[in-house]
Amino acid sequence: MNEMEAALIFEARDVVGESLIWDDRRGRLVWVDIIGRRIHRLDPSTGGHESWSTPDLVTSVGLRRDGGAIVGLRKEVALWDFDGAFRTIATIEPDRPATRLNEGAVAPDGSFWVGTMANNIGPDDAPVAIARDEGRLYRVGPDGEVTSLSEDRFGITNTMVWATDGRFITADTTKNTLYSYAWDKSAPRLGKPRPFFPDFGRGLPDGSCLDAEGYIWNCRVVGGSCLARIAPDGSLDRIAELPCSWPTSCAFGGENLDTLFVTSARFTMSADHLEANPQEGGLFALRPGVQGAPANRFG
Repeated sequence: MNEMEAALIFEARDVVGESLIWDDRRGRLVWVDIIGRRIHRLDPSTGGHESWSTPDLVTSVGLRRDGGAIVGLRKEVALWDFDGAFRTIATIEPDRPATRLNEGAVAPDGSFWVGTMANNIGPDDAPVAIARDEGRLYRVGPDGEVTSLSEDRFGITNTMVWATDGRFITADTTKNTLYSYAWDKSAPRLGKPRPFFPDFGRGLPDGSCLDAEGYIWNCRVVGGSCLARIAPDGSLDRIAELPCSWPTSCAFGGENLDTLFVTSARFTMSADHLEANPQEGGLFALRPGVQGAPANRFG
């Protein structure tokens, strides 16, 4: 694999691939297909692949310290052991039936952070327009306690990165902006947001990950067809082109954490486009010349 040249490594054909993480203990990639209602696990060194069906939308996944997973579903956050039942530990916004979970990630303190949004998926899995900013951010503690992190409202919550200088970086896809918050482990409520990477001209921001140099790699969905590497000061460092139009989530993995893996989506794409571009919804990999860091674990 050439540096900065991305290649398709697994034809997942995900409707909306998301929430990619690297399980360093097992040497496996784990991710979800939200609308496909399944969880993937892949050994990129052998191509060995497993998948599990979920009873409803599955929106995010994280790793647990005891070796299992924590999973965001439509409204619930559940523990899961890569087989068997999902054991709900928290229900998010039970009094707001028109919202669903979206982004979720394990924080450095071992809690699970999740964002909500107005449900944009109809009963037939067709897209539904988002009329209002209904998204909020929450923290789920190891005991299942749910805490609101901010009073801010988002159209589509995406990206959860804890920068090395103590800031939390998140995105609102509908606003084409990443935001920076001051964050303190001892007081998990977030401060006031500051625009961090606004109005970039290619696509819209989806998932992100952090590299060992403190730079953020952001997937540019909705036709962006690339990753943007963002410096700690919020400036654009460089672009990595991708052979898919809707990259959704990224994570460093491999034995040395020096391969950058990327999920993608085929949601809303026409049959003609997919026939001409069958790689949409696939899993891609590139070697960007930097390393990542191990994923946080819940518990």
